[in-house]
Amino acid sequence: MLISPAHAQSLGGSGALESLLPLVLIFVVFYFLLIRPQQKKQKQHREMLQALRRGDRVVTAGGIIGQITKVNSETELTLEIAESVRVKVARGMISDILAKTEDQEEEDEENNEKNSESTKKDKKS
Repeated sequence: MLISPAHAQSLGGSGALESLLPLVLIFVVFYFLLIRPQQKKQKQHREMLQALRRGDRVVTAGGIIGQITKVNSETELTLEIAESVRVKVARGMISDILAKTEDQEEEDEENNEKNSESTKKDKKS
């Protein structure tokens, strides 16, 4: 007796899940190696742009180095790139912060902490 061809094919066939498994694995690898790190980098850049303030030294996407003299709006800054040479720049074109100015309030808090520590030492002696 011979086995029918239809019966022999059903025994050796593979399921739909097995054929999709390599595609799913490729997507997972792409997500962890490409998509996720890029999203983290974009988030850090957005946070950096939001934290820009007057006095920061920055580099633009075109390579111009300058100091922020004025924050005109949420999308525009004024940079001083040389003595009395000011340029308006789109906030999104800032690529890096070279030197960040400390917030005046943070400096005041640090000075107050130092003063309170020194007064405590004076009272003890």
